[in-house]
Amino acid sequence: MQVTLVHVRVRPESVDAFIAATRANHEASVCEAGNRRFDVLQAPDDPARFILYEAYASAADAAAHKETAHYLAWRTAVADMMAEPRRGEPMNGLFPA
Repeated sequence: MQVTLVHVRVRPESVDAFIAATRANHEASVCEAGNRRFDVLQAPDDPARFILYEAYASAADAAAHKETAHYLAWRTAVADMMAEPRRGEPMNGLFPA
């Protein structure tokens, strides 16, 4: 399983808009054939800090996600909301298999 932890920090005034845009991306992403999980996490002590937990059956499925219309729309929608560049941290998912 291919997992990516996407670390995101948005501008404080953009938190609500980021959540709305990310909800639409989440809802479409969980319908992708290779998707295993797509969790959106918000830091309890810093509402402008998020982690997206994206798990795909394979690296090819994760790459295909980045070609979808919903991902491309999300990327464009949130670009100006970022307080700093988002950072993807690739991981190998061991359990569950």
